Amino acid sequence: MMNINELMREVRLIELRTAKLVTGMFAGMYLSSFKGRGIEFDEVHEYNPGDDVRAIDWNVTARTGKPYIKRFVEEREMTVILAVDISASGEFGTTRKFKRQLATELCATLALSAVRNNDRVGLMLFTDEVQQFLPPRKGRNHVMQMIRTLLTAEPRHPGTNITRMLDYLNTVVQRRALVFIVSDFRSDDSFTRALNVTARRHDVVAVRVIDPGERDLPPVGLIRLQDAETGTELVVDLSDKRVRKLLHERAEARDALYHNEFRALGIDTITIETHGRFIEALQAFFNNRIRRRERA
Repeated sequence: MMNINELMREVRLIELRTAKLVTGMFAGMYLSSFKGRGIEFDEVHEYNPGDDVRAIDWNVTARTGKPYIKRFVEEREMTVILAVDISASGEFGTTRKFKRQLATELCATLALSAVRNNDRVGLMLFTDEVQQFLPPRKGRNHVMQMIRTLLTAEPRHPGTNITRMLDYLNTVVQRRALVFIVSDFRSDDSFTRALNVTARRHDVVAVRVIDPGERDLPPVGLIRLQDAETGTELVVDLSDKRVRKLLHERAEARDALYHNEFRALGIDTITIETHGRFIEALQAFFNNRIRRRERA
C-alpha cells in the first residue's frame, strides 16, 4: 500500500503522461469519434439554395411569406463509464508493466479526454462483484479522484464475473452511455447474453488488456503455473516445444473466440499489451470510429 506522498506523486505522474496525449494527439479525435445523445433544435434561418427542403419550418414560412429552415445541432454531451476489472489476474506482467498499471493509464487518458470535451465520466470497479462505483461527473478534480481510486483499490475477491457487473451497470446507468469495459475478460461466467443486452442500451467498447507471457512462455524447464483468480495449479515442462505450442494455441483460440463474439454483437474492441504502448491501439480505434461516422 502506497503512503499519501507516494500516491500523490503517482497520480501526478499519470496525469502528466496522459494529459500530453489528450492535449496533443487525441485533442480532436475523441470529439470526432463519438456521437452525442441525439440532436436538438438550434435556430430558424432563411432558406438558402442547397438547404434540405425537408427541414422547412412551414409555420414560420406561412407567417413571413418566405421559406425558412429549422437548424438542428448534435447534442454533444455524453456520459462515459469506465468499467474496470481489478481482479487478481490484473497483477500480472512479464514486460514493462502489469496489466493493472496499463489499464490505469488508459483510463486516465479516456477520462481526461471526456472531461476536456465537457462529457461526464464515471468509474466502476469490479471483480466477481461490483466493488465500487463513482457516479459520472465533470471536471479535472473528479478525474484525479478516479485515478487515485484506481491506484489504491484492493480487490476483495480474486475472481471475475462480468455478468454481475453488466447487470449492475444497467440498473444504475439509465440513459444511454459510452461504456468502456477494461478487462482481460478471464471471467468465471458466460457473459455473452448480458453483454448483448447492454450493447442494445449503450455504446459498448471492449478493451482487452493482455500480456505476451500469457501466449508465449519462455523455455525455462519444469514450472508450476497458478491461476491467480481460481488458485488452480498446473505443473508443465516449458522446455518441451509441444507444451509451449499447445499453450500458445489455446491462448490464440481464446483470443479468436473473444474477437468473434464481440464482432457478432457489434461491439468495438481495443487490444492493448503490456510490452508496448496503448497509444497506437487507441489512435487506430479513434480513426476507425471517425471513418464510420463519415460514411454514416
